[in-house]
Amino acid sequence: MIEAHNLTKTFQDKKRGLITAVDHVSFTCRPGQIYGLLGANGAGKTTTLRLLATLLQPTSGTAKLAGFDVIADPDKVRANAGFLAASTALYGRLTSREMITYFGRLNGLADAEIAVRLKRLADELDMHEFLDRRCEKLSTGMKQKTSIARTLIHDPAVMIFDEPTLGLDVMTARSIVKFVRECRSRGKTVIYSTHVMSEVEKLCDGVGIIHDGRLVAEGTLVQLQARYGEQDMEEIFVKAVGGEAALEAAALKN
Repeated sequence: MIEAHNLTKTFQDKKRGLITAVDHVSFTCRPGQIYGLLGANGAGKTTTLRLLATLLQPTSGTAKLAGFDVIADPDKVRANAGFLAASTALYGRLTSREMITYFGRLNGLADAEIAVRLKRLADELDMHEFLDRRCEKLSTGMKQKTSIARTLIHDPAVMIFDEPTLGLDVMTARSIVKFVRECRSRGKTVIYSTHVMSEVEKLCDGVGIIHDGRLVAEGTLVQLQARYGEQDMEEIFVKAVGGEAALEAAALKN
């Protein structure tokens, strides 16, 4: 389970002064659910995910993952969570198998257990043909599948995906969406950030929309459709963010 309570993160910028990247964000995602976290570039969604994954410490507020506090128990949070970040690179000279095995060992798994889990992930993600190929020789889709496998080799209860299908071809993206859906069916708690609104419609049980660091809309797809009078998720997103921007402009005028 993921519980975020008033998560806030500020940064000091020499030119712009104090910047609030995440502003009192609160939401809950339960086991067997996929929570879609949406926002334009710079809205604060990736910073929120990094706070949940303990890569950053919140300025105020807190969150719990699998019952462990991100501030008080960061090591236990990491042991129970897998974070797929778009910016995390692979070691080019290692093969896909070696990369995944390396991360399994980092998580304290024995080689025999790693082999069993790696085979299962390779089956689910259709990786067998390139497992022994160096990462520097892999296609974009192969690299992404390797990144997912190394993120989940320790079989975490909580999974955090930051734009997992970015830049992928249709077939590879479909296979990853199918894999994420299967994670939910196994009772995993999943946070899913994406710009692809059709993925949100297919996958997400709940949706949160972030704008300027604040959660401006939240609910199920049906609830958001009713609230904004739109059926299409893209139109809902534009209305939610556009309405908030209009309020901000009015506030500045006053």
